[in-house]
Amino acid sequence: MLKTFQQIGRDLFKAGLNSSHSGNISIRSGDRIIITRRGSMLGHLQEGDLIETGLEKNDSHITLASTEIKVHRAIYKRTSALAVVHAHPPYAISLSLLEDEIVPVDSEGSYLLHRIPVVKAEHTIGSSELEEMLPEVLKEYKIAMVRGHGSFAVGQLPEEAYQWTSSLDHSSRIIFITRSLGYNPLGSGTQKNKGW
Repeated sequence: MLKTFQQIGRDLFKAGLNSSHSGNISIRSGDRIIITRRGSMLGHLQEGDLIETGLEKNDSHITLASTEIKVHRAIYKRTSALAVVHAHPPYAISLSLLEDEIVPVDSEGSYLLHRIPVVKAEHTIGSSELEEMLPEVLKEYKIAMVRGHGSFAVGQLPEEAYQWTSSLDHSSRIIFITRSLGYNPLGSGTQKNKGW
């Protein structure tokens, strides 16, 4: 299990989807959750960086768990997810400040994600607002953005949740690049695609 967390954490960090100490990963196993430690470096996870606790009740090590533990618990209680990846992809965060949803314009993003809703909350880190809102959104979508904060992706495996996170980042970069070239496929750009 440590190896899986290390691989996903390293990939998130190397891809620039998290800064040195941001983001978190968790998995559910029955009535137990394993989540990364508060302030851990996802790119360099060690055995002590994985905290196991109950889905319903806290264990003695709960104070070491990620500040997002309540949000992860809420997602597990109200969806079929067995893994959650929370990341801070900069291009997607930038788009979340401007849009109410992120709609991929590339073929792969459109096929895999269709659209990514943007959830607005006054308090964006480990808040009761997110505990209420995110599980409802993630019943219908594979991934959601919290405005100005980051993404929460769900899957049956951590690799699956990582795939949605990576795809979101890739699609967000493509949106950014096309807009910087003067073309906005969702609005009025200075240059329209003439099919060449």
